[in-house]
Amino acid sequence: MRSTLRKEGCDEKTVFSIVAVEAARRASTITDMAHRTLIIGASGGIGSAITAKLQDNGSEVTTLSRSADGLDVTDEASVKAALGKATGEYQLIFVATGALVVGGAEPEKALKEVTAQSMSGQFAVNCIGPSLVMKHALPLLPRKGPSCFAALSARVGSIGDNKIGGWYSYRTAKAALNQMIHSAAIELKRTHREAVCVALHPGTVATDFTAKYAGRHKTVEPEEAAHNLLAVLEGLGPDDSGKFYDWQGEQVAW
Repeated sequence: MRSTLRKEGCDEKTVFSIVAVEAARRASTITDMAHRTLIIGASGGIGSAITAKLQDNGSEVTTLSRSADGLDVTDEASVKAALGKATGEYQLIFVATGALVVGGAEPEKALKEVTAQSMSGQFAVNCIGPSLVMKHALPLLPRKGPSCFAALSARVGSIGDNKIGGWYSYRTAKAALNQMIHSAAIELKRTHREAVCVALHPGTVATDFTAKYAGRHKTVEPEEAAHNLLAVLEGLGPDDSGKFYDWQGEQVAW
């Protein structure tokens, strides 16, 4: 929306106002779609904020996390057991798991810092984990009517947007997750014609996850990030499935 408004000659103040109003309108109706929601990674900053936002809006929210439920998304047996206990259908399944530092391995600044251990750790948490959740969670979406599966990705996982390099393992794991979501969306469309399956970039959110790495990037509180992401989802339809969106609702290049 922002890019379209800019092309039409709107100044930044006008663009901000229009986007804010539209976001508020869409967020206020998110429960129309998500009256039953499943949040994976609900104990984290973004996951807990999304849970609270949806509960405040009257949604029935089921939560799963490592700290509360012992869920290990990198272990398929754990994922299968946890999701096997879920009953009924969910209009929204949101995966809010992820880690920037895995096993003590910091994001690499140079290629010489890459190790097999750091790469495999990143893939386990940031690609394999959400992919296993997707495998066992997508059958919980209703075959008829609107529904959505969304997973947190990151703009640094975009190959087209990568202008500075670095962060090799994290970038690559998120790029792989994007491919999984895109491919799963194609398969999902064959049986769930109204479903949406997307990757989301939440922006730089003020959590323990980003505290050390935010730098000069403007951060937003988890509550604001939750509001933004739910507003984006509310504005999506089946034609948007299989794509990658940022917190403003703008499509991110693969």
